[in-house]
Amino acid sequence: MSVEIFEEALRSLRMGQKIAVCTVVEKAGAGPRGEGTKILVREDGESFGTIGGGAFERTLKEEAIKLIKEGKSKSLKFSLREGENEEGIRTGLWCGGKMTVFVDVIEPKSKMVIVGSGHIALPTYKIGEILGFDITVVDNNFDTATKDRFPNAKIICRENYEDALKEVEVDKNSHVVIVYGEPMFDLAALRRFVNEEVAFLGILGSPGKIAKLKEMLKKEGVSAEKIEKIKGPIGLAIGAKTPEEIAVSIMAELIKQRSAA
Repeated sequence: MSVEIFEEALRSLRMGQKIAVCTVVEKAGAGPRGEGTKILVREDGESFGTIGGGAFERTLKEEAIKLIKEGKSKSLKFSLREGENEEGIRTGLWCGGKMTVFVDVIEPKSKMVIVGSGHIALPTYKIGEILGFDITVVDNNFDTATKDRFPNAKIICRENYEDALKEVEVDKNSHVVIVYGEPMFDLAALRRFVNEEVAFLGILGSPGKIAKLKEMLKKEGVSAEKIEKIKGPIGLAIGAKTPEEIAVSIMAELIKQRSAA
């Protein structure tokens, strides 16, 4: 892989973009580029590098975007010949050869934002770390939001809670878990994230409390569609009682959501 494509792959993944690194692995007969040639295709349709341009490249990009949406890596055969009985994906070219391209689909690391740093936040963080989430912890409690408790998380802790929330960066691969516990602080967190395009926005609490918070957001002008995306009370119904059990139920719901996406 050329340095430029490697750098762009990292940049795209950090932006939350799914990508496909497409490599020519076999060339039989005449074709635009040789084995080892690569092109990077992003889910938004942008591409970097080239395998020769033209119809072959356009067709490959279309197929790569399909595989990105499916979340599957696959080897594809392309026909650069005329004829009804030619095997492989048709390109409309007359070069006379055949090309095999391996499309390696790579998804960005899932992110998790834990709002709060107390008894439930800690085991949620530990399980999230085991599951490979890139974790940010945000709070205004300097006693609990520490590197000792959350050693591998990005910690944003400010005396002004709303300022701390503003510093959190989220994207469509972010899973926001609100476990602060106090209604007005939970409301501030919902205000911060409800209009963002995130993969998951959930809050811990009783159905009654969450209903009141949603009603307050509605009165503030938040659309019904946005409010509907708020999950709560979060956690699969497994009879969880202890902080550790509740954390398991929360992370089980995130796994379920991530698998269905």
